Amino acid sequence: MKNLSKYTVIGLLVMLLGLTSCGDSKSESAENNKGNSETEEAHTEGEAEEVMLTAKQFDALQMKIDTLQMRNMSGYVEANGQLEVPPQNEATITTVVGANVVSIEVIEGDKVNKGQTVAYLSHPNIIQKQTDYLNAFSNSQFLKKEYERQKTLYDAGVGSGANFQKAEAEYQASRSMAKGLEAQLQQLNVSASGVRNGTIYQRVALRSPIEGFVQKVEVKTGQYVEPQTDLMEIVDTHHVHADLMVFEKDVYRVKEGQKVTFNVQSNQGQELTAEIYSVGKTFEQNPKAIHVHAEIENKEGNLIPGMYIQGRIQTDNNKTLAIPESALAADGNRFFVFLAEKEGNDWAFTPNEITKGAKDGEWIPIDFLTEQKSNAKYALNNGYYLMAEMKKGEAEHSH
Repeated sequence: MKNLSKYTVIGLLVMLLGLTSCGDSKSESAENNKGNSETEEAHTEGEAEEVMLTAKQFDALQMKIDTLQMRNMSGYVEANGQLEVPPQNEATITTVVGANVVSIEVIEGDKVNKGQTVAYLSHPNIIQKQTDYLNAFSNSQFLKKEYERQKTLYDAGVGSGANFQKAEAEYQASRSMAKGLEAQLQQLNVSASGVRNGTIYQRVALRSPIEGFVQKVEVKTGQYVEPQTDLMEIVDTHHVHADLMVFEKDVYRVKEGQKVTFNVQSNQGQELTAEIYSVGKTFEQNPKAIHVHAEIENKEGNLIPGMYIQGRIQTDNNKTLAIPESALAADGNRFFVFLAEKEGNDWAFTPNEITKGAKDGEWIPIDFLTEQKSNAKYALNNGYYLMAEMKKGEAEHSH
């Protein structure tokens, strides 16, 4: 009985030790699992979904960063045309007499001021006009004195009326002749007072009638030019505007004050804006369309009259938040744009999910799924590249 009790006690002790060991093992396993879970959770929280670009990468990709703007995304009329300047802002320089070009003072592209000399002309005809004027002026002065003498005699009653009238007529005729030749010298930019003082000018200056840029030079040094020959063209590009053609079916939708967005054919990446200030009242027949003139609001780059443009006239005022198509990135059926924040010299890009509307040109209307800061800046291009970089970073981390 004592032996049995002894074995029984030993068995109970073994069972108790086993249960204690199991309990400790379960507790340790639970603690380990809890610790691993916390580590994984902490690791997940530490994994920020963002893409970092160095300043060098940022420049190489030509990243565009800006705040988002409200934009008219519906109700527009497509219209093409070209850049033009008003007639009063372009000029053709000609000569009023036949002469030789002795000097050209400008080249195409030069900026000139109003009244600036652009070329010099010389010819015996120009010298002849100066001598003709000098002779006419001298004769006029002589006949003036004779007229005044005859008037004095006539007023005193000792001179005949016929002599007085003849002197008066000859003086008036010579005076008109001198005035006419003086006007011709003014057209040639020759100083009449200088000629009266005995100076005969060997060459005359051609001057620009407006401020602007030299668009064409159509003569050479030494060339003889006939009167009214086009020598140069000057254009004031400061007043360049958009001249668009609107087809008959869309005319009723267009009016003054509407906004226009357009691209210049030579620079498709640059969008310009303008406001309509004049709508034509007559149709061009081929094609049947009217001219619409719009003042450009953000004149940037080298805008030259004659450049072809593609534009859209906004006919409604339905504005919504929009972003260029190149700023969007897709991940399955979800779409994102990237919030941009500068960190030192580097840039951090964080994806923000959006819903998108129907595409309008290169722009897409969007709505954010989460609230955004009003002054936040976003990447306006390279959206797919940023998404690919972020996915690549996640894949590398998972390995």
